[in-house]
Amino acid sequence: MDFGYSWLWLFIQFLVHHNLPHVIGVGEASFISLAAPFIDDNAPIAQKTAWLAIFYMCIPTGYALGYVYGGLVGTYLNWRFAFWVEAILMLPFAVLGFVMKPLNLKGFAPAESKQALISEETDVQEVQDALNDSAKPTKEKFSHMFSKMKCTCIDLNQFSRFIKDMKALLVDKVYVVNVLGYCAYNFVLGAYSYWGPKAGYKIYNMSDADLIFGGITIVCGILGTLAGGYVLDLMKSTIPNAFKLLSVTTFFGAIFCFTAFCFQNMYAFLAFFSVGELLVFAIQGPVNYICLHCVNPSLRPLSMAISTVSIHIFGDVPSSPLVGVLQDAINNWRETSLILTSILFPAAGIWFTGIFLHSVDRFNEDSEGQVTEVDRSNATPLLEPRVAETSLIC
Repeated sequence: MDFGYSWLWLFIQFLVHHNLPHVIGVGEASFISLAAPFIDDNAPIAQKTAWLAIFYMCIPTGYALGYVYGGLVGTYLNWRFAFWVEAILMLPFAVLGFVMKPLNLKGFAPAESKQALISEETDVQEVQDALNDSAKPTKEKFSHMFSKMKCTCIDLNQFSRFIKDMKALLVDKVYVVNVLGYCAYNFVLGAYSYWGPKAGYKIYNMSDADLIFGGITIVCGILGTLAGGYVLDLMKSTIPNAFKLLSVTTFFGAIFCFTAFCFQNMYAFLAFFSVGELLVFAIQGPVNYICLHCVNPSLRPLSMAISTVSIHIFGDVPSSPLVGVLQDAINNWRETSLILTSILFPAAGIWFTGIFLHSVDRFNEDSEGQVTEVDRSNATPLLEPRVAETSLIC
């Protein structure tokens, strides 16, 4: 009996450990997809990138605080306490997500318009029911068929719209170049976050590698991310200027980080690595500014979602195991770190090519579907002979 319960408990743990990251990923993608366009809509024109930088500053800061917090809690209490405390702290934000009003983003019909559309569709259906009372048996006969046809049409329309939007993103050279550079960049940063403390311990015998790397990431993440946003605003926020800032900061950041791992002295390493991280973290505001402004307003949530998915699938997810395989092959943490850091140079090169691409800031462009269904329905009286036809349109 105890054997059966132990296997059941192991199975539950397996499901939780392997599925919770997927659930967290869904939450991250949806949050990023809505938060960044919302900030872009409401930030002052001269401070858009700075506002985005403040938001994205929280990502490296959160990672770094997680290192410090997890290390302290795991040492003095139990690692499970770290998750319990974080869950309690996040509970109010989860509740707010359910009770707050929906966001009204540029390029989308407001919630009131959608509600009005539902109301008008209901009115049309009521009129049709009144006109067709005499033909009720026939209506009952075909109602189920019409409902299924309508649901099928809605699903097909949504799918075709998604395919159309994806095609618009994939043929946009500015967007593709931006995301490719971001993937290469995140490949390095993801491996740094996973293997950095261990590499520091093995190369420089750091006794508190978690705290040291966490402290560097907190300071450099905050200062670098904010500086990148403010500098782009000072340069004038344009897509070519964003590519210039991305390529320059990543290139010089790669030089400092690469040089840092060449030093034998730990303090020289920490000094150069700190400057390198300061420069590398400056990309957060500009790279997301490009994702938001190279597409039509209605495509911004999808643009951010695909960017987030891409940098994980092609960036930090495969980088950690691949670096582990490389380290097993060469068995030298210094060489492994140098090879990993060198990938920042191609990232800078990819972003450098973006400077020469023809780019258009589409923030103020109207979406194709800017005229809402409510506006179109208001153009035709409800009691026209085509009422029945209108109700069947998907």
